[in-house]
Amino acid sequence: MLHRLSLRLRIFLIFAALAFGALVALAAGLVFGFQRLGSPETLSAFVQVGVIAGLVILGLVTWVWYLFDVNVAKPIDILAGALRARAHSDVSGEMDTAIARYLGDLAPAATAAAASLAETRNALAEAVARETTRLADEKSRLEALLSDVPVGVLLCSGEHQIAFYNTPAAGLLGGDTAPGLDRYLFDYLREGPVRHAHRRLIEAGDADAASDILCSTRSGGQVLAARMRLIEGAGGPPGYVLTLRDVTADLTTRARRDAALSVALDRIRRPTANLMTLFGVLPEGEPVPARMETAMRQEVTGLSAAVNDLSRHHDEDRAEGLPLAPARALDLLDGMRARLEGLGLTVETAEAAPLLMRCNGFELIALIGHLGQRLAASGHPAPFHLRLDEAGADARVVLGWQGAALSLATLDGWLAEPLGEDLPDITGRSVLAAHATDLWPEGTNGHQSLVLPLRAARRAGPRPTPVPRAVVYDFDLMSKARNAPVADTRLEDLTFVVFDTETTGLLPAQGDQIVQIAAVRIVNGKRVAGEVFDTLVNPGRPIPPGSTTVHGITDAMVADAPGIAEVGRAFHKFAEGAVLIAHNAPFDMEFLRRQEAAIGARFDHPVLDTVLLSAVIYGQHEVHSLDALTHRLGITIPEEARHTALGDTVATADAFLKLLPILKGRGLDTFGAVVAEVRRHGRLLKDLN
Repeated sequence: MLHRLSLRLRIFLIFAALAFGALVALAAGLVFGFQRLGSPETLSAFVQVGVIAGLVILGLVTWVWYLFDVNVAKPIDILAGALRARAHSDVSGEMDTAIARYLGDLAPAATAAAASLAETRNALAEAVARETTRLADEKSRLEALLSDVPVGVLLCSGEHQIAFYNTPAAGLLGGDTAPGLDRYLFDYLREGPVRHAHRRLIEAGDADAASDILCSTRSGGQVLAARMRLIEGAGGPPGYVLTLRDVTADLTTRARRDAALSVALDRIRRPTANLMTLFGVLPEGEPVPARMETAMRQEVTGLSAAVNDLSRHHDEDRAEGLPLAPARALDLLDGMRARLEGLGLTVETAEAAPLLMRCNGFELIALIGHLGQRLAASGHPAPFHLRLDEAGADARVVLGWQGAALSLATLDGWLAEPLGEDLPDITGRSVLAAHATDLWPEGTNGHQSLVLPLRAARRAGPRPTPVPRAVVYDFDLMSKARNAPVADTRLEDLTFVVFDTETTGLLPAQGDQIVQIAAVRIVNGKRVAGEVFDTLVNPGRPIPPGSTTVHGITDAMVADAPGIAEVGRAFHKFAEGAVLIAHNAPFDMEFLRRQEAAIGARFDHPVLDTVLLSAVIYGQHEVHSLDALTHRLGITIPEEARHTALGDTVATADAFLKLLPILKGRGLDTFGAVVAEVRRHGRLLKDLN
């Protein structure tokens, strides 16, 4: 029992017992002396002597205890906290040994041990860094490769918790809330098809089997084509890789195409049947009656209109299939030259204009290659001259040569031919129709050319904003235990959401409101850099100038911000299933819990407070402000980030991550053990669990 008490309390109890024993001995001595003397008139003298002696003893013991507490017990506590920080967390810097000047060689010995530990750790870190450089390079290459995969990729545990996602997956599943590590997949996808495919693959027992499924997002109703393949894990149901592709647009286009084709075929079928009927009743060799001729003309007109509509729909569908990303003129010109040179032709090119065009570059390159090949085969001499010029709002591809002119009839024949063995169904005429353009020959004084206009060209401007490339993963989540109650769960197995708020004031009971909330997620003992919640909140009341001086948020900044009901629901979703962490948590939680009715959700999460965790490590006698805690742990808060919700949140998260191994070093491995320990420091702050 006594070993669970703090050192200072145990020393206090020792001195208290010493004082009590001294007083008991004094009282016993006085009683014994009075009885031996046997003189009642001396009783008052004995009492006076006893009181004075007792006060002297109490004062002396108290004075010695105070000196011992200030110069021995308290420095030992501080020294122990500093040593634990250096032993279990990445904390460096000189220790303040002046406080331990009365502890003899203990402080210098502790300093030497810490310095030796730092040297050993640095040497080990250098050795590990040298040995892992190659692995780090391979890891970065793999991340870059996976981030550029055009389909969404998810890696999930057998319990459907997300352990990996790339940027396309985040875009497909985003909706109102982006996906996050250790989040439940079915927060984003409807679970029926995924569960059925997972069960089928497990029952199949084939490690190489894959299942193609069609599933939908929970928000937005996107239809996704997915492929699932199992990954064997250590115990429990196997995890799986899920690749995702949005086919909503494809299905819509296909449905529209099928409907148009059905209507067109119906319009063709009826006139054709009517014509067959008319021809069936018409005697062979007889003149066509006037009424029958009129009917036949009407049916032929309807048949022609139906064929024209079908052709128009076909061209529209092909146009919609063109790449959405514009092609650069320089790239297009280089591709055309490469195609012609690949056919054995000599080509001279001019510098292309800085243009961007919405076109099917592959088909245009094939068309120019086909025309160059035909020109060479028909006796038009090389070298060919190829350029891509700007022409007003359009562009022109010009393929020129020296020699005889090219007739329109010959050109039409070439355009009706397939563009190559690899493109048997695509002709030059179909390429021109898909691009809503034409091609014609021009020539003067022996200088001949083919001119191909391209529409929707624009000048290339500044470089576009780069598409974020990221993969977020933690493969340890694949084998993470999840069945234990929170109190019995190891700290490193829990998911934490560290948050901070900025407010209009310090008195929520008197109407002060939140003006900013920021939060970060800690999964598997690591802060996930890409999973951040940070938003301003319209408090519905003016922000006092004094508060603006602290956090820098003005009324104008929050005028268009969402209210606490909307932000609170989003934050509650972000923190779902996690332990909340804050510095001085009762303050922030009071603001949130007063808005539970408006938000429509309860903040009944488990809570940890870094103020109380600091008291556990460093003792109640230390200062436990965020600045003091981060200073002791070697964490620097940029001046511009201090007293901003996100800046203080990141600092609190980094401090908590450094406190974690120190708590573990003290034997506080589980959430329940930590809560039991922090409750001993309830004099500082109330525990909210």
